[in-house]
Amino acid sequence: MRLSQPADIQLEDIDRGLMQQAQARLDQLTKPLGSLGRLETLAKQIVGITHKIAPRLSQKVIITMAADHGVVQEGVSAYPQAVTQQMVFNFLRGGAGINVLARHVGARVVVVDMGVAGDLSPHPDLVSRKIGYGTQNFTSGPAMTPKQASAGIQAGCEIVEQEIAHGVDIIGTGDMGIGNTTASSAITAAMTGAPVEHVTGRGTGIDDVTHTKKIEVIRRALTVNRPDASDPLNVLAKVGGFEIAGLVGVILEGARARLPVVVDGFISGAAALIAAGLEPRVKAYLIASHLSQEPGHRMVLEHLGLQPLLDLNLRLGEGTGAALAMSLAEAACKVLTEMATFEEAAVSGKTA
Repeated sequence: MRLSQPADIQLEDIDRGLMQQAQARLDQLTKPLGSLGRLETLAKQIVGITHKIAPRLSQKVIITMAADHGVVQEGVSAYPQAVTQQMVFNFLRGGAGINVLARHVGARVVVVDMGVAGDLSPHPDLVSRKIGYGTQNFTSGPAMTPKQASAGIQAGCEIVEQEIAHGVDIIGTGDMGIGNTTASSAITAAMTGAPVEHVTGRGTGIDDVTHTKKIEVIRRALTVNRPDASDPLNVLAKVGGFEIAGLVGVILEGARARLPVVVDGFISGAAALIAAGLEPRVKAYLIASHLSQEPGHRMVLEHLGLQPLLDLNLRLGEGTGAALAMSLAEAACKVLTEMATFEEAAVSGKTA
């Protein structure tokens, strides 16, 4: 999908007729009505998204995007900026949490450099779409230019297009970037109107003093930049991040391609806020994987009208929650397609 301006983003509605057919089959399966709860709801949603009455989710891809943030200069993180680059190397070696959980559910991990503050050595498993060497410190002006924000979204779209050529049935979002909970809190406050202190958490585990500073930094950034919630691209450029921009593109292009998009945690949720602001119909394509410990994530999900599948006190990011939820999505589809109906199994149905 080539974007020249946000108005170019147009999605189809999900297929509600097929969803009714899926519900009819679910109601005939050898179980009490609705007894598999949200697995049934999830199966029906995936049917509507894919326009397939018997969807299969064997080819799973998690796109983990990495970038740095200029706002770390304000001392808002417990870890140094160098950790972003170091963790990218860890992803490529297969030693990170996302690698472990992706292997567990049979998913491929696509690692993307969207704006790490350093030159990364070429690697066959690294996709380089660097917009810049980290964003600007948004306490003194915009994090990026509108052109950079659009380029980040475009990069995300193109990466999904490339993965579709390789084969993909479901996409998960992931992130890496020291300072990105600060950017995500700023986006969430701007897009939802929630008070900064209500959407700002402890990220990588900061202490009370640093947490107070983080809230003050975000307030200052919103005052200086005045992001306009009616213009999501403006919000993204003023207080976002390069990896968040990329994830916006991943979400939009995944939906355009009729793929279920499993949204990870707070950073991916911030990207989903921007994507839904640009094209509200994208919300029907989103599967909220889990509820993060970051307080702003709950507000993101409420604003999007999404209910998380899991609540495991996760706050790692990387796509770890998305990986776990992909297993549930696949299970939901198997329930729909592999369970026998009462008629097929010659089992007596309900009589009262």
